[in-house]
Amino acid sequence: MSGSSHKELLNRAIAFAINDAWDASHKIVQDLHSSQAYWIHAVLHKIEGDESNSRYWYERAQQSFEAYNDPIQELINIQDNL
Repeated sequence: MSGSSHKELLNRAIAFAINDAWDASHKIVQDLHSSQAYWIHAVLHKIEGDESNSRYWYERAQQSFEAYNDPIQELINIQDNL
């Protein structure tokens, strides 16, 4: 992944998450430090069912855990706003 821009990595992480490749997506975002990466990280833990960890990452991203019912729509929204 070296040489990839931050935005490219975020897009790749979202694509993996949407296609049920949770681990691959998580490997990308856990090493990125931006509000968007934290938000994706939060959604991944929401999908996983780890609410407390998810809420931690939502707080870091300054986003709301309750704002979206559908995590896939949330990921698409994040991607649309990169």
